[in-house]
Amino acid sequence: MMRLMVYSHDAFGLGNIRRMLAICEHLLQEIPELSILLLSGSPMLQGFRLPKRLDYIKLPCVNRGETGEISAKYLGMNIEDIVRLRSHLILSAAINFQPDLFLVDKKAYGIKNELIPTVRYLHKSLPKTKLVLLLRDILDTPEKTINEWKEQGYYAAIEKYYEQLLVVGTPDVLDFRYEYKLPEKIASKVKFCGYLRRPSGYKSQETIRRELQLQSGEKFVLVTPGGGEDGYQLVETYLRGLQVSANHQNIRSLIICGPEMPKQQKQALESLACENSQVIMGEFTEDLMSYMEAADAVVSMGGYNTICEILSADKPAVIVPRIKPSQEQLMRCQRMENKAFFTTVHPDDLTPELLIQEVTNLLKNPKRHSQIDLGGLDRISNYVKNIFTSSSFVRIHQMMKSSSPTHSQSEPAIIAE
Repeated sequence: MMRLMVYSHDAFGLGNIRRMLAICEHLLQEIPELSILLLSGSPMLQGFRLPKRLDYIKLPCVNRGETGEISAKYLGMNIEDIVRLRSHLILSAAINFQPDLFLVDKKAYGIKNELIPTVRYLHKSLPKTKLVLLLRDILDTPEKTINEWKEQGYYAAIEKYYEQLLVVGTPDVLDFRYEYKLPEKIASKVKFCGYLRRPSGYKSQETIRRELQLQSGEKFVLVTPGGGEDGYQLVETYLRGLQVSANHQNIRSLIICGPEMPKQQKQALESLACENSQVIMGEFTEDLMSYMEAADAVVSMGGYNTICEILSADKPAVIVPRIKPSQEQLMRCQRMENKAFFTTVHPDDLTPELLIQEVTNLLKNPKRHSQIDLGGLDRISNYVKNIFTSSSFVRIHQMMKSSSPTHSQSEPAIIAE
């Protein structure tokens, strides 16, 4: 059985864990002899259906505020102690799981460099273990990303430790190599995989429309701010837009607030929603695709996963991107809007009247999506298969497993070389 260890960068929202779970599930479908250990701090990890041959280690939660600063989310500990604890758990997992491949999400050294001991342990003690870095289509502005990579030593880390960089995007939206000025040795490791097509939901469109009691001629709008931690403004503006709209009687709305929306904000939105009998409020569903496929239009923020879901369902959408602390969502929306994918409303321009007008326009004249490459899951699977099936890897893997080497249960953290 081949062993894959996956690190999910989880400091805000549900985006990273949903993306990494989608990749893991596809890999398990495509590679029957694969076993996966997932490492994540997501507080919602237990809310997802997990397939056989995948298990996880739950790391203590951290949180990224609007300034981008990382702090403890729940435990009454300072961030240095939290990171040290997470780092020791990750290293222990590597020592005991002995992965053949380590797939790292977003940051070469993890949150606040918590992966350094594990990366160096694998390099020194398991030199045949391959390291692969998975990157979104867009990280942030080129200036900010380049400065961060230089300050954190990511260029040197990738050149020394990583076999490949898998970018889940396409160069026609953003050429990762050029815009982030990757040195030639690193640029040669980049593989553009395309965006991640999401599979159809568990329920049919007819079932969803019956469930929501939609009447003949009634339009269904799905509103989703992702995890919801910073989604209050979007939902509140939409609800107030319905109040001022002359056409709101023809719209039935399902609002999925997100499990990380603060309790007081959720209660305030529920009170506002009670004024409109055609508004249904929910907190979380792992089957968002079923509702998206049944919707006539979508209102959302511009997170990577949500955009992939909208593209997969081929739904007209009004996107209000997050603009801090990262410009990632705004950049994605601006570049995709130029390809006639979405209608984008900048948060600084957001008003109830404007938002509901844009929704009404889409319902009257749906904007369909241009062709975009959604073959990311298959390409990731092929790259992983190629690593596992390389003749040298198979030979070494078989020798190592057959000899069953004993490793130290008290392997020290390797901080410096």
